[in-house]
Amino acid sequence: MNKRYFGTDGVRGTTNRSVMTAEMALRLGMAAAHYFKRENGRRHTVVIGKDTRLSGYMLESALVAGFTAAGMDVSQFGPCPTPATAMLTRSLRADMGVMITASHNRYEDNGIKLFGPDGYKLDDEAELEIEALMDADMATHLVDPKSIGRAKRIDDAEARYVEIVKATLPRSLRLTGLRIVVDCANGAAYKAAPKVLWELGADVIPLHNTPNGFNINEDCGATAPQDLSENVKRYRADLGIALDGDADRVVLCDEKGRIVDGDQIIGLLATSWKKSGTLATDTVVTTQMSNLGLEQALEKQGLKLQRTQVGDRYVVEAMRASGANLGGEQSGHIVLSDFATTGDGLIAALQVLSLLIESGKPASELLKVFTPAPQILKNVRYANGALPLENARVKEAIAEGETRLNGKGRLLVRKSGTEPLIRVMAEGDRKMIEAVVSDICSALDAAKSA
Repeated sequence: MNKRYFGTDGVRGTTNRSVMTAEMALRLGMAAAHYFKRENGRRHTVVIGKDTRLSGYMLESALVAGFTAAGMDVSQFGPCPTPATAMLTRSLRADMGVMITASHNRYEDNGIKLFGPDGYKLDDEAELEIEALMDADMATHLVDPKSIGRAKRIDDAEARYVEIVKATLPRSLRLTGLRIVVDCANGAAYKAAPKVLWELGADVIPLHNTPNGFNINEDCGATAPQDLSENVKRYRADLGIALDGDADRVVLCDEKGRIVDGDQIIGLLATSWKKSGTLATDTVVTTQMSNLGLEQALEKQGLKLQRTQVGDRYVVEAMRASGANLGGEQSGHIVLSDFATTGDGLIAALQVLSLLIESGKPASELLKVFTPAPQILKNVRYANGALPLENARVKEAIAEGETRLNGKGRLLVRKSGTEPLIRVMAEGDRKMIEAVVSDICSALDAAKSA
């Protein structure tokens, strides 16, 4: 299944390079409008949200032009989290939703995520159909002059989202007395995240909440939580929360400054929900990247860990198929299907905060759910268009690594779906996995210069 435009999470790339251009966005808007205009005789609507990247203005304008040219009305939210766009697509009865974001990537990149009218990301088949429409004659998607769509701004999108998120905290609980540091990654939740926490009663210390179009995810947020850790200790906070650029992922920091990844959050929620009877099907869905220690901890409680390929979209698809209501990724995508159709960093953080209040325990005790198995993850960057995994020496190094770890650990080597990176992950004996990962990365480096 070879896609020309879509990756594991929408279309993504460096702006004004390769696929991520205004021309592509225009074609995507026209093609997606054609795909989603299923019924005749009524107006069709698409909602658009975006993060804080400078290039968001360019891509939004191109998408609006494409949608309206194909006869779709457009409602523009401005900066808002990815989960907000997904929620409001369904809430406003739109035919589709669009989020302009490159998630945790730096400002140079951008991306376009599509949601169906149910608020869920599109499956592979839908993306392939839209790609075919993008490569067709664009004139076939144009409507007559009287049917051109209209565009308008929706000013209360953030307020709607804030109220939805606040309602996920049990009504009997308040955050009064808690001091919370929240790192907004200079991204889409720079207003919503501090507002939610403050309105629920917390003493809030916001970090990286002054976006300028260029500083999104720059040495901050879920992918760089060191500053969060330092400020949690500095302000003697009870908990630290780090979101990424579009706020669909979260990592936490306990009062001692220890960073807590998505696996520990999933483990905590699974344990709590199992006891309260709210965990559906006794199954938790994660990806191949989740730590073996999580799987073993869940097994001891009679719970099953179901693994999917990497990407929160695949986690959600597996959850919907199995009826599970808890899933996510080690990177911090936490999918709570009782509340949202995609990962939501703020909602996940509130669920942890509710357990923190109810238990009376410090975060350092509550969030130590299991001891992780030794795991090493390294990324090797390559030039766009290169095929390092097809190199004979790389294949040989991977095969040798699998042989060494057979029955003693796990090895996963994959191409990132969002960046030009090869991710090499191994679990098992520390010395052995260090050697295995080092050999594979060396082979990948050699392939780049070959």
